[in-house]
Order: sequence, then structure tokens, then C-alpha cells
Amino acid sequence: MILVTGGAGFIGANFVLDWLAACNESIVNLDKLTYAGNLENLTSLRDNARHVFVQGDIGDRALVDDLLARHRPCAVINFAAESHVDRSIHGPAEFIETNVVGTFNLLEAVRAHWSALPADEQETFRFLHVSTDEVYGSLGPTDPAFSETTAYAPNSPYSASKAASDHLVRAYHHTYGLPVLTTNCSNNYGPLQFPEKLIPLVIHNALAGKSLPIYGDGSNVRDWLYVGDHCSAIRRVLEAGRVGETYNIGGCNEKTNLDVVNTLCAILDELHSGSPVTPHARLITFVKDRPGHDQRYAIDASKIERELGWTPSETFETGIRKTVAWYLAHQDWVNHVTSGEYRSWVSRNYADTHA
Repeated sequence: MILVTGGAGFIGANFVLDWLAACNESIVNLDKLTYAGNLENLTSLRDNARHVFVQGDIGDRALVDDLLARHRPCAVINFAAESHVDRSIHGPAEFIETNVVGTFNLLEAVRAHWSALPADEQETFRFLHVSTDEVYGSLGPTDPAFSETTAYAPNSPYSASKAASDHLVRAYHHTYGLPVLTTNCSNNYGPLQFPEKLIPLVIHNALAGKSLPIYGDGSNVRDWLYVGDHCSAIRRVLEAGRVGETYNIGGCNEKTNLDVVNTLCAILDELHSGSPVTPHARLITFVKDRPGHDQRYAIDASKIERELGWTPSETFETGIRKTVAWYLAHQDWVNHVTSGEYRSWVSRNYADTHA
């Protein structure tokens, strides 16, 4: 049995589905079900006895204590986080509360649970914290990629809150001996991603004939990681990662935002020629850049390859085609998650931002 927090969100839900398909262990899944946490992501597990869903907050110490005591998981994997940079700019308080205070409360509960375990169970127990490459800051065009020893230099309230949570996890290992692992991943994409992030937003807008907003001139570079590859990497780190270590997980696919959007438009031209506006690239609109927008992220994933033998299975070309095909086949899911709150956020965030 493992305990997963944030397992109804994008990456967390993909991990839960991947874990239950690949492993024999059951899952207790704790998720607060905020706007991006969606039980519809887990519809296929409705009658699966190996999946126990609990709605709740990682900051609810009594609830977390009870789950740990009743289910006695051999590992806790923490996906629970507020994760969108733009939202953190408009309202940073939620990010501090969930990503910093919530992680602290979770660590305290896990430390108490782990300390009371028999020695053999203490030895095999793991706390795996899922983080982001954004904690490292921004790179120039020719700078070497982020490694696990790159100094932290977060530039947004979101990345600063994740950096703080990473430091807490590290401190709980060095101070209390808690057997932790940390992963820092690059930009994920794939099925079940809430359509506020670039790739699902572009697909959603393109199919509706709406503008495809790109910050600045579209030259910002990200390393793109297919979510299925991220899930397999986390399983590998949990299985064989060295306690106390950090592992960077990347897709080895650096692309500018404009390149990503043009690729999406070309695939949609091929697979969905019946959209209101074609070619879809006609919908591209450049908008005012967001404050403190990092120019480039790039992941050096050589450590996880060298120590654990993991490399991504998908190229950007194969992963992005799978992603577009999934969204085209699951328009009901998209329609259900694009609630009034989401539409209000898009209106507020992109209002009066045309360059």
C-alpha cells in the first residue's frame, strides 16, 4: 500500500493509473479536489478495490495521521501542489498555504508515523516529493542545463513556494533522518491536463476557433516531458533511488512556445480539419508577456540515467501526437472541466494583454 497526495490532478491521476496498471500494490489517494483535481480523471477506477479515494487536505493533520495509522503505507508520494505560475502571480497566498504549509504539515505527520514503525519498516519506508525545474530559475540560450547541484533561484511565487517545500523535505532528511527522495521535472504534457496550461489550452481554443495566446514573442524555451514518462521515472526513483538524493527528470525536448503551438496547429490541421478556423495557425495571437517570465528551462537528466537506467520513451513528436489524439477523443472530459471558474480565470488573466 502506498499513499499518494494530489492523485486526482493531472500528473497525480496519471501516476495513479500507471501505478495500478504496472504494480501490485494498492493506493490510498488523498486529494483536496480544487479546481484542477477532478474525480473524472479516475473514472476507470470506480470499482477497483485497490484504489481508495479520500477527499481531504494535506494540511489536515488529523486526517493524514488517521490515514497513515489505518493503512500503514510503505511509501508516501507527494504530488499535492498549486502549480500554475499565472495563478500564483494573481493570488500567491494559496501557493504558500498548500505548497509550503501543507508540505510542512504532511512531513510532520509522516515523520511521526515513520518514527513509530519497527526498524525493518523504517528501513524500507520512503517519502517521495515531486517538484519542478522552475525552482532553478531561468537559463540563457547557451547556459548548461539544470543539474541536481544547480543553485535554486526561483522567480515566481509558485516556484518560490516549491523551492521552500524542497528545502523542507531536504531538512527533514538531514535533521530527522526521514528517508526522502525528491524529483524535479520539466514541463509535463499529456492526457488529463487542465486546460489552463499551454498545450491543452491551445487545443481547446483551436477547436472552438478562439485565439491562441502566446506570451511575448513566443521565444521562451521549455523542456517537454510526456506525463507517462514522468510516471515511469517516479516509479524507478521510488524503487531504486538513493535516500536523500534529488533526481532531475526531463524529456530531452527543448522547444520554444511558438514551436509548440505551431506543431499543435499542424497536427490539428491534419486530424481535425473541421474546426471553425483553419489553418489553425491563423488563430495565433501574441499577448503582453507575464511578469518575471523565465526565458529558458532545460534539464540535465544524466544522473537518473546513469544511476537508475531511466530514459524517456517518448520523443516530443510521438508524445504530442498522442496528446492531441487523446483530447480529440475526450471532448466530453474537456467540456466538463472547463467550468465557469476556469472561464473567469482566462478572462481575467488575458484581459487587456494584447501586445
